[in-house]
Amino acid sequence: MSDTPVPARPELFTWEFAADPYPAYAWLREHAPVHRTTLPSGVEAWLVTRYADARQALADSRLSKNPAHHSEQAHRTGRVGIPGERQADLMTHLLNIDPPDHTRLRRLVSKAFTPRRVAEFEPRVQQLTDRLIDSFAGRGEADLIHEFAFPLPIYAICDLLGVPAEDQDDFRDWAGMMIRHHGGQRGGVGRAVKKMRAYLLELIHRKRADLGDDLISGLIRASDHGEHLTENEAAAMAFILLFAGFETTVNLIGNGLYALLRNPGQRELLQAALGRGDGALLETGIEELLRYDGPVELATWRFATRPLSIGGVDIPVGDPVLVVLAAADRDPARFADENTLDLARKDNPHLGFGHGIHYCIGAPLARLEGRSAIGTLLTRLPDLHLAADPSELRWRGGLIMRGLRELPVGFTPAS
Repeated sequence: MSDTPVPARPELFTWEFAADPYPAYAWLREHAPVHRTTLPSGVEAWLVTRYADARQALADSRLSKNPAHHSEQAHRTGRVGIPGERQADLMTHLLNIDPPDHTRLRRLVSKAFTPRRVAEFEPRVQQLTDRLIDSFAGRGEADLIHEFAFPLPIYAICDLLGVPAEDQDDFRDWAGMMIRHHGGQRGGVGRAVKKMRAYLLELIHRKRADLGDDLISGLIRASDHGEHLTENEAAAMAFILLFAGFETTVNLIGNGLYALLRNPGQRELLQAALGRGDGALLETGIEELLRYDGPVELATWRFATRPLSIGGVDIPVGDPVLVVLAAADRDPARFADENTLDLARKDNPHLGFGHGIHYCIGAPLARLEGRSAIGTLLTRLPDLHLAADPSELRWRGGLIMRGLRELPVGFTPAS
């Protein structure tokens, strides 16, 4: 038996933790890989931190996405604390239902949200990327979150859904309110959700009478053996594609650019490859950025519907389980040099977009936007550099998503 003392368990969910959670997750992987903890909301949940356990949990049918399976005691005390999941205005969507409803809805949505539709959208994403860079390239400084990473995906998903250009600034305001407060139910956030839901229902109603080539029209047309999405289901899918896909991409771009600015050798390798017209390193690089500091820190909530064991730990019925993607993707048992950013990493089955039947349906769009944003920015502004001490940067705290509040940079102004 070793006489080496075990380090004290690190504090979770503090501001210091939000800035760099990886040392704490390393401790948990080694000393308490399936760990019961009290969340900031007061809810007790299990954190799953090792890669093998995480893959098992993400694909385990005994873990339900439906909050109705949470323990009765938590419901009685009103402390479920699941961001966004208990809001009636969010309706029923793919993130909080199980088969067979999930199977039906995902099949119908997949008929509209196809890889071909995403691929055909690439020129528009590139146009939006260039337009946003044009807006600040002549200044020599910018905040890449508010001026670039935030507006790009919101305008892109609005265009893809078919939201008219004159309404897109409203969507930007509503999305900004929700991302700042993580989908809470109070004040302006609740009003923003209600306005967005009402708008989407009205837009779907209008499009039924005049179908186009946009994604909402595709959702309306989608059918399988005579089944169609109802208006509420189509609105819910439009909402989740807009909100979940939008915030994920904001953090993919922001976290990814920050990682590259902190690792200049890797950034220079990527810029050299892009200068040669070689996009292969950008392809593998996006996957590595998703692994190294991905946009989704913890997978969305799951609840035990039957007794099960994860990593040798028994999980009681009704208990919430949170799979820590950020911890699993730096597990040294699966990834060599787990704390090293290696854009050329080939063996990289990261969990950044989940695993199993709930694998992110918007992953192809997020990858496309990430490639366009990061590749174009590094090409057009080659001497991009961080314009703040890393210790001064603020991170948005939250259970599911993790991203920077701002990313100030400097560069030589474009003529």
